[in-house]
Amino acid sequence: MSLNARKKSAADAAKAAGVDALLVTHLPDVRWLCGFTGSSAALVLRNEAASGARSTRSPIRAVLFTDGRYIAQANAEAVGTEVVIATKPPLTESCEWIASAGVKRCGFDRTHTTVAALDNMRKAVPAKRRKSLFVAVDPLIAKLRQIKDAGEIASLRAAALLGCRLFDHILSFIQPGMTEMAVAAELEHAARLAGAEGMSFETIVASGERSALPHGHATLAKLPKRGFVTMDFGVVLDGYCSDMTRTIHIGRASAEERNAYDAVLEAQEAGLAAVRAGVVTGDVDAVTRSVLRRAKLDQWFTHSTGHSLGLEIHEDPRLAAKRTEKLKAGMIVTIEPGIYMPGKFGIRIEDSVLVTRSGCEILTPSPKAWIEL
Repeated sequence: MSLNARKKSAADAAKAAGVDALLVTHLPDVRWLCGFTGSSAALVLRNEAASGARSTRSPIRAVLFTDGRYIAQANAEAVGTEVVIATKPPLTESCEWIASAGVKRCGFDRTHTTVAALDNMRKAVPAKRRKSLFVAVDPLIAKLRQIKDAGEIASLRAAALLGCRLFDHILSFIQPGMTEMAVAAELEHAARLAGAEGMSFETIVASGERSALPHGHATLAKLPKRGFVTMDFGVVLDGYCSDMTRTIHIGRASAEERNAYDAVLEAQEAGLAAVRAGVVTGDVDAVTRSVLRRAKLDQWFTHSTGHSLGLEIHEDPRLAAKRTEKLKAGMIVTIEPGIYMPGKFGIRIEDSVLVTRSGCEILTPSPKAWIEL
């Protein structure tokens, strides 16, 4: 999908929401709409036809406000978008422009606009318009971003495959006695050398009893001579995130540990089998949870089965209990059941997958069968 097509889709969504312009400040949304990757931006989309404005321009007018640090970058990246280098904070200047352009109702994302930001927005416009100009709307752009186009899928697939190569590499690096931080540092160093722009999130390496921490970020704790090591990590390529988790075992495992791993793997594979377009996200969660319930381990499964990802590591929809959204072809989601038994151990197995009409494509095809080093 071209940037112009994205802008049109956003403008159509804004019109359906009852507004004739949209103020976009969430940076991933800005990037998705116009290509700008800077850290300071406000993008205004205005439906010229809906506003009654007479113009020889495209029916959809897009104006990007940023600051002086990004003069060259904005003009290079935001092709097809008017660029304004603001002399005031970009949010303030964008709101002044909205008011002066005769916009009657401008939508803003209710989920990404703070009370302080809204207060500043209103202060930037004439007093008589402060209550009527800005209208809170649902996250319109985030919803459009849920279904990935061919270019986005290619970037996400490449990022996921790089993650798989990193996992293969780390298996030859891990040794008992080295610190979790050393493992995380090796993953991140190898990722950079392989071309990653960065990591999708703070790398999780949790070993031994610490593997029972779902978000056990790497510490100076030493890998045990015998026990689980859970690694949850992802890279960023072309702005898009990957996400995968693998749990391995160092030394000989007990029967309890091996049985627990087999149960989590069965739950994860059942979740994968349940994914296809049209399936309710909460139903996928129910499938993974039911497998762990049969194994009498469901009480230790303390988070949702998965989430969507793209320009952000956590996007909607979530695959969680009581969620009613339906999966659609082109969505990228994770399937990541796990169990966490305090004082003993934890296990999580996660793949990122592309939802298709008939099932899913696994984007992270690293081995998941039992690995004992």
